[in-house]
Amino acid sequence: MLKRILLLFCLVTLATALLSANSGKRAIPAQGVAGIAADVAQTVPDAAAQNDAVTAQNVADAPKLIAFTFDDGPHRGSTDRLLDGLRERGAKGTFFLVGQEIDEARDLVERMRDEGHQIGNHTWSHKRLDELSPDEIAQEIGKTDALLKTVAGKGEYWLRPPYGFLRPGTENLVGVPVVKWSVDPRDWESRNAPKIIRAVTDAVQPGSIVLLHDIYPTSVEAALQLIDALSADGYQFVTVEELLRRNGVTPAPGVSYRSGDLQ
Repeated sequence: MLKRILLLFCLVTLATALLSANSGKRAIPAQGVAGIAADVAQTVPDAAAQNDAVTAQNVADAPKLIAFTFDDGPHRGSTDRLLDGLRERGAKGTFFLVGQEIDEARDLVERMRDEGHQIGNHTWSHKRLDELSPDEIAQEIGKTDALLKTVAGKGEYWLRPPYGFLRPGTENLVGVPVVKWSVDPRDWESRNAPKIIRAVTDAVQPGSIVLLHDIYPTSVEAALQLIDALSADGYQFVTVEELLRRNGVTPAPGVSYRSGDLQ
């Protein structure tokens, strides 16, 4: 709007100068300077309105990114079904694995890696870290991290603490970013696909990190139905790492992230 006012002022000033210079040669139009200003106003586009429209359109066109995360696996019979469904849909997920479950399903961990999913650390035995000593915390995380590097290769395996608990002051023991969540449908409690779908649908928004458990067939069923429905609404399913990166967030060790743009 300010640009429009300045433009109008300049045009009116120019028109006045031209009319004054030509006053001896021809009469000033009947409508006068005010009329000229009105004519100019009708022909000058509203730049502010156009800018607002472009901004709104850019927001509408921006991809709606979301991260589905899966805890407590790998679990043969449900994790492999989930991987099949994700591959069919071109969706990516993030899997937080319990160390003591990995040996029985190494091929599933390798498949997660090969198909572009993010793999994370969910401790060795799923104990609450806020109830452990520093040495026990380091062991729970370190043992799983070592096995993941053996099975899936070198890399940084972000942590999801069991139940989301991490005692303040122990973040320095983690050494990697900590992933929590913004949407929790409590799928482990209901084990009911329609309820899980409804809970996620009611709470989800761009940037959400959704907590699910791939050890339950009902959660796998709900996840795949949700991906179908939300994809039709413009959502894209990415890893947590990609979600943060595309939202301009640089993850830091020991820092907890609950969504794509909020800690």
